[in-house]
Amino acid sequence: MPMLTKLFGFNPKETTIRTEIFAGITTFLTMSYILAVNPAMFSVLDGMPAGAAFTATALAAVIGTLTMAFWAKLPFGLAPGMGLNAFFVYTVCLGMGYPWQFALTAVLIEGLIFILLTVTKMREAIVNAIPLNLRYAIGAGIGLFIAFIGLQNAGVVVNSDATLIVLGDITTGPALLAMVGLIITGFLYAKNVPGAMLIGIMATTLIGIPMGITEFKGVFSQPQSIADIFCQFQWDNIFTMDMLIVVFTMLFMDLFDTVGSLVGVCTKSGMINKDGSISRINEAFMADAIATTAGACLGTCTTTTYVESASGVAIGGRSGLTAFVVVCCFIISLFLSPLFLSIPSAATAPVLIIVGLFMLEPVRRIDFSDYTESIPAFVCIITIPLAYSISDGILLSVICYVLMNVLCGNFKKLTPAMYILAVLFILKYLFI
Repeated sequence: MPMLTKLFGFNPKETTIRTEIFAGITTFLTMSYILAVNPAMFSVLDGMPAGAAFTATALAAVIGTLTMAFWAKLPFGLAPGMGLNAFFVYTVCLGMGYPWQFALTAVLIEGLIFILLTVTKMREAIVNAIPLNLRYAIGAGIGLFIAFIGLQNAGVVVNSDATLIVLGDITTGPALLAMVGLIITGFLYAKNVPGAMLIGIMATTLIGIPMGITEFKGVFSQPQSIADIFCQFQWDNIFTMDMLIVVFTMLFMDLFDTVGSLVGVCTKSGMINKDGSISRINEAFMADAIATTAGACLGTCTTTTYVESASGVAIGGRSGLTAFVVVCCFIISLFLSPLFLSIPSAATAPVLIIVGLFMLEPVRRIDFSDYTESIPAFVCIITIPLAYSISDGILLSVICYVLMNVLCGNFKKLTPAMYILAVLFILKYLFI
């Protein structure tokens, strides 16, 4: 036990080894979809084999989460980020017409800048500058976002040209399986069954077999080489305006996605100090920065802290041991990828929906009677899921907070850092 405390910050008064293991496996299963999504997305680029992209994705997750486990000693999983991968492929490569080597170079530069910002504690200063009510709002907004992702992945809500989204067909297919899984997982959780979320995922996966949704894809696989994409950088355009714009955009997306994930999950789980700060957050940011830099060398997009880590924290994960279990799962996935990829998204959707519920709790602490606090908080809560972006929710809420309090003459509530952030965020929307 003392060894676990030294290595992972494990505290037997807060959690148990069994709980940490369950939490790690649950976190991995809810974020493992990236192992299927990333290779499929990158394979549309010439010279980027899907097999190599799979290996790079898993290895980037291992490096980032391993750093989180041993250095930050926090229960968060890291992997190449959703949204960031789409920006990499569809905006930089297919939209702007640059080769993927250019985009990888931008990721590398971003990672190095993040290391510098973390060493100087600039990222921590940004977190501490965010008002307390906005931090509560970030947690609630992320809760809705997670639940929406779960509903979307299972087809419970689907695209509509008329209304953007509508209810899908919940009487058949993945949507029906997700609803069944939600009832099963919810029942287990209501009865305080240990490992309820993990059991719910497994049970839903098995039920999906006779429904024809769970497709068994095998067990073992040979990891593919990343030789074709390893350290493939392009230095010709690093001093161009396009490179500056791409790097700056990646910085904003990754910075506030990570800030939102850490603040939201830590606030809900009580991993917050009395002064509102988060212990070892600078170490967590360094894990994120190192993972991004290493991911660029491996041949993948920006690696970030996953909001799905909330699923493991929700069942009691509190230390780096949870993150280490996630690492072990990603290593195993290199050799058992067909087995892990057999788990349908409809089986993990119920967990994301329930975690979304848990994440809403901090909203009760928001002072709704003070509109200079509650309106910016609501902007954050509603924008994160509807704009499908944690970073945009944070940016718009900070702008709203500063402008409303300036207009109301509440200058004492605003720190110099808040003014600076608001100006930077406004410039971001005006020019990028």
